[in-house]
Amino acid sequence: MHKQDNSGATAIEYGLIAGRHMRWYERISFGKCLMAAAMFIGVQALVLFIMGRPLICTCGTIKLWVGIANGPENSQQLTDWYTFTHIIHGIGLYFLFWLIAPGMPVGLRFALAVGLEAGWEMVENSPFIIARYRQSALAQGYVGDSIINSISDTLAAVFGFTLARALPAWSSVVLVIAMELFVGYMIHDNLTLNIIQLIYPNEAISRWQVGG
Repeated sequence: MHKQDNSGATAIEYGLIAGRHMRWYERISFGKCLMAAAMFIGVQALVLFIMGRPLICTCGTIKLWVGIANGPENSQQLTDWYTFTHIIHGIGLYFLFWLIAPGMPVGLRFALAVGLEAGWEMVENSPFIIARYRQSALAQGYVGDSIINSISDTLAAVFGFTLARALPAWSSVVLVIAMELFVGYMIHDNLTLNIIQLIYPNEAISRWQVGG
């Protein structure tokens, strides 16, 4: 008498049971997470355009790097000294989601990190934040970012997130400290000082930043 082989059906049943026990975010593919990240960057560009931000530097040129922190092309070209701060954003966001959602797939953590960075870029270019920045001595001529600079900042955060994913945790910490010290030495500003001056502008820091 022929015995029916139910191994295939059993495997399907196990798969269905496992699928029912998966959390909702575990069902989201890595490809969909990448699409969501790209969508966030697209929304960022669109919102900045609606806000009246220029696509490129109003000087009419596109440069890979501009090294004058208080010059008119700062925050207008592809990269500048503040690009390092956005790399640190990405590293910080990686560890934030690693701490608060360790079981979440890395693809979804990546998409959420891009979404947060893109959201900050839109807030950063609001009149209120621009006015706050301008209270700092180094940023008195700041008028907001060009769209390509803002998108580049988000991509710098993507790079930082990727670095944090690939490197041991201690290496990421050393890298952040090194970037903060290097940028602080080079332009008298960095992410830490940027946050302090944004939240509570300090006259002593402003004098030091301009060499007073």
